[in-house]
Amino acid sequence: MPGPTDIRPPFTEEDARAKVRSAQDAWNTRDPDRVVLAYTEDSEWRNRDEFLHGREEIRAFLARKWARELDYRLEKELWAFTDDRIAVRFEYESHDPDGQWWRSYGNEMWEFDAQGLMARRFASINDVRIEPGERRLATG
Repeated sequence: MPGPTDIRPPFTEEDARAKVRSAQDAWNTRDPDRVVLAYTEDSEWRNRDEFLHGREEIRAFLARKWARELDYRLEKELWAFTDDRIAVRFEYESHDPDGQWWRSYGNEMWEFDAQGLMARRFASINDVRIEPGERRLATG
C-alpha cells in the first residue's frame, strides 16, 4: 500500500484513485497512529460539527471515533479531482457499544500540500440505523 507521501500533486486520475484507495485502506486499519501520518502537522478538519487543528487533535478524535464505532468498515469512491484537491463520497458501517449497527454516508473534500500530505479535510456525514442483516460492507 502506498504511504501518505508516495502519491503527490499534481494528480492524474490514476493518482487520485490510488490516493483514495490508500486513504480507505489506512482508515480500515482503525489505527489512529498510522492514519494521522497522512495529514500535515497543522492540518485543518471539519468532521460533522467538530473542528480540528493539527495531528494531535486528529489522533485524539480518531481514537474516540473508533472506541465508539466498533467493527468499522469503510468504502470510499473518487468523485472529482484537480491538481491538489480530491472529492470523495463514502459510506461506512459500524456498531455502537450497545450493538446497534449504523451506516454512515458522506462526502469529503481534501486539499494536499506538495509533499502529498492532506492539509485540509472537510466532511459532511449522515447516519442511518440498520439491522445486522442489512449490512453491505464486509468486515476485514
